[in-house]
Amino acid sequence: MKKDFDLNTPDVTDLTHSFQNACKNKEFKDFVYGLNIKEETLMKYTSSLEDAFLECQNCKKCNSLSSCKNSMPGFVYTPIAKEKVITFSYDACPKKQQELSDNAYKKNLDLLEMPQDIKNASFKDIYKDDKNRVPIIKYFKEFMDNYNNEEKPKGIYLNGSFGSGKTYLIASLFNEMAKKGVKSVLVYYPEFLRNLKANFQSDYNEKFDYVRKVPLLLLDDIGAENCSNWSRDEILGPLLQYRMENHLPTFFTSNLTLEELEKNLSTTTSGVDNVKARRIVERIKQLTVPYELVSKNRRE
Repeated sequence: MKKDFDLNTPDVTDLTHSFQNACKNKEFKDFVYGLNIKEETLMKYTSSLEDAFLECQNCKKCNSLSSCKNSMPGFVYTPIAKEKVITFSYDACPKKQQELSDNAYKKNLDLLEMPQDIKNASFKDIYKDDKNRVPIIKYFKEFMDNYNNEEKPKGIYLNGSFGSGKTYLIASLFNEMAKKGVKSVLVYYPEFLRNLKANFQSDYNEKFDYVRKVPLLLLDDIGAENCSNWSRDEILGPLLQYRMENHLPTFFTSNLTLEELEKNLSTTTSGVDNVKARRIVERIKQLTVPYELVSKNRRE
């Protein structure tokens, strides 16, 4: 943001006096003369230059963004010399620039019907005291190492107890992949189905196609939805078939084992169809490596 100042010049004597008084501070004097602009111009901006100098000094003493003393936290009021005029802008300080840089990868991580704080999932925050997580974390490392191979590694089907951190684990992997420039989508599957159905006449095709084609996909809490012929045969089946044919890594979390999921998918309000349910589960098996995570409820 830039701000230009009205150059209604007050009495020259007052300007000179204010400027010379401010320059008694050697650091301020070095600061303003470092702009390489004539003194007669500097005098017109004494007050604003003092503000800019103060914010610059604040930055030098700042330990963290949370303790920033500047008028706009994370930004520093900065003078820009242009011939006989000085303009001022609010520029991101080094700490703010680093924060923006660190978070830039998050544009590669998209959430559908998921809480936004999942974007902060990180390997460093994974509970490492739980030995049940070790095989999963080991597979994640292999996944990252092999992702750029011609044949992409498989996703995982992660089932286990409620609140054990299944979603967080996979989100932490997707965050690491996002830092490498890989686009991913995390979908809370039961709500996604409801949303698709509610928007059948608007953005249905666009949203479905987006999820179908994204490089990395998580279908979170599959099996918790109310299964219908439509959700199983028109949504899940074609979605998995496309991703299987195009070797797109697909991840699942569920409270159900694959056997329990098959049973769940076989029963709809229209009756029981074991063949179609088995076909869905076979596609999941083609797409994933199964893991189980039984752990204490971390949400309590």
